[in-house]
Amino acid sequence: MHVAITGSSGLIGTALVRKLAADGHEVIRIVRRTPRPGEARWNPAAETIEKSALTGVDAVINLAGAGIGDHRWTDDYKRELSSSRLLGTELLSKTLAELDGKPRVLLSGSAIGYYGSRGDEELDEHSAPGTGFLADLCVRWEAATRPASDAGVRVVHLRTGIVLSATGGALGKQLPLYKMALGGRIGSGRQWQSWISLTDEVGAICHLLTSNHEGAANLTAPNPVRQSEFAKSLGGAVHRPAVLPIPGFGPKLLLGSELVDNVLLTGQKVLPKALLSDGYEFQHPTLDAALSAVLARPTA
Repeated sequence: MHVAITGSSGLIGTALVRKLAADGHEVIRIVRRTPRPGEARWNPAAETIEKSALTGVDAVINLAGAGIGDHRWTDDYKRELSSSRLLGTELLSKTLAELDGKPRVLLSGSAIGYYGSRGDEELDEHSAPGTGFLADLCVRWEAATRPASDAGVRVVHLRTGIVLSATGGALGKQLPLYKMALGGRIGSGRQWQSWISLTDEVGAICHLLTSNHEGAANLTAPNPVRQSEFAKSLGGAVHRPAVLPIPGFGPKLLLGSELVDNVLLTGQKVLPKALLSDGYEFQHPTLDAALSAVLARPTA
């Protein structure tokens, strides 16, 4: 397949490009900087993109967006979180709709933040959206693909959970603390964490490239855990105790109340019903198996 990707330099994008290339696919990266061979340039803020680079591609994967947990949620950073997703998705979707040789599929990023804070409720792709900044952003993010779907492109919304990798993301940030025996539950520890290994994140995206599924797909493993269980499993995986509880006010001092309340102290119990119904087989269906694989192979 000939696949175009935005957000190719991020944690997921880097691993995905590597996997697609290894499987013999032709990949073109859509980048903001001056492009190198195998790349094309876009500037969502200026509403410009090299349309010729997208003509004739079989699929487009849209992963662009500023990191949710990278900075305190100031008003300026919340605007960046929104614009980095909405402007790019709108530009890409409208451009694909105008092409004579349209791609067969657009896989576009989203997140389980779509569901908001829902306590112990089991959530699948048919569950209603929640409330709050992240939920509202995800609803708008998914809606921005409408021009492509209206033009006949199969669109899949990748509602991704916590991606486990030793080299980045939430796990990469936690590992140094856990290796020093400074890890533990955050807040009450009862909040659900819906996670997926980076290997399965990439595997699920590759699966959806060639399936017939359309609409939302939860990219989470089939066994979500409470945060206290996550802490215990991670401590065991690095052979360190994980008994130091982290009160909510600590992260709030560093990251701000809104980010911590929305990301660390609340959660969602999300199930990947669409992926399972579509025949995807998880390589790491349980947390212990995922952590063992991730820590044994840091690039995974």
